[in-house]
Amino acid sequence: MTGWLLIFSMVLNYLAVPETYDFPEETGQVVSCPFEEFNAEILYQRNGPDTWQRVVKVLPKNIGDKQLPAVVVPFYFPDAMLGFDLATGDSLPRYKGVEIMLHLVRRGFICISAESYHLTYCPESVKSRDDFSRWQEAADALIHDYPQWCGMGKLVADTRLLIDLLEADPRVDRDRIGIAGHSLGGKIAFYTGCLDPRIKVILASDFGLLWRQSNWEKLWYWGPLLDSLESAGIDNTDMWKYSGFKPFGLIAGDADDDSSYYALLDSLRESGRDDFTDLFFLNHSSGHRPPIYALEEGYDFLEKYLKTDMSE
Repeated sequence: MTGWLLIFSMVLNYLAVPETYDFPEETGQVVSCPFEEFNAEILYQRNGPDTWQRVVKVLPKNIGDKQLPAVVVPFYFPDAMLGFDLATGDSLPRYKGVEIMLHLVRRGFICISAESYHLTYCPESVKSRDDFSRWQEAADALIHDYPQWCGMGKLVADTRLLIDLLEADPRVDRDRIGIAGHSLGGKIAFYTGCLDPRIKVILASDFGLLWRQSNWEKLWYWGPLLDSLESAGIDNTDMWKYSGFKPFGLIAGDADDDSSYYALLDSLRESGRDDFTDLFFLNHSSGHRPPIYALEEGYDFLEKYLKTDMSE
């Protein structure tokens, strides 16, 4: 094991699912819901010894017997990634402009998302899904039960279960699976994409690549473990290095800026890489929420790796 990998093994140990966190692979009944632009499937998937996550999968109309590329879209509210509440039909203006699943299913991708552990780990809480004190509550409970783990590890573990569902779906081309997320979803997309070899390309929007660009110190991400990572000289470019510099697109705007891009370039150069074609960067500099043109360029980057050379 090289010196760098020996140091980086600290990250892998923190993120690893505890051996005692064991449960059978299990899903509840799938409910199919046709909508004007896509078909949706809603199910519950076991994501812990005593917990289940609500999963939303969306598919283009009239797939027939085709196998389509797929994108995992992590976020704490799957319906938000479509722009409306699937149960009521009510629009969700709070999330207007970042309906990533809707945008991608329109482009012919199968997409999947699930509720995050702030809802599933403490299901009895009466707090709103948008109340971030609920995240603290769930993280406190998680770390109490599994003190060797961390919130970021739980987020990745739950998201990897969605990849399992895609791989098991005969309508999905399992060799063409990507991941895309905004903000909190961008953090999850980046980590899951770097750690899981089944993900072929990563797209993340304004998640704060560098430690001090975002709230990585919160318990539902790294908590006090962040101090250990910083002391060891580890940052998130090491995650990308661990992935083998997997194709990665970063949309910056507020949390991320040009310094994020320079850090990624430095990581490539320090590793002796001089080919930057697998790195896409766009800084729209207009705030946290990306304009549609920035997202569309990001989707083009995904298609470069998930649709190129596909027979029509």
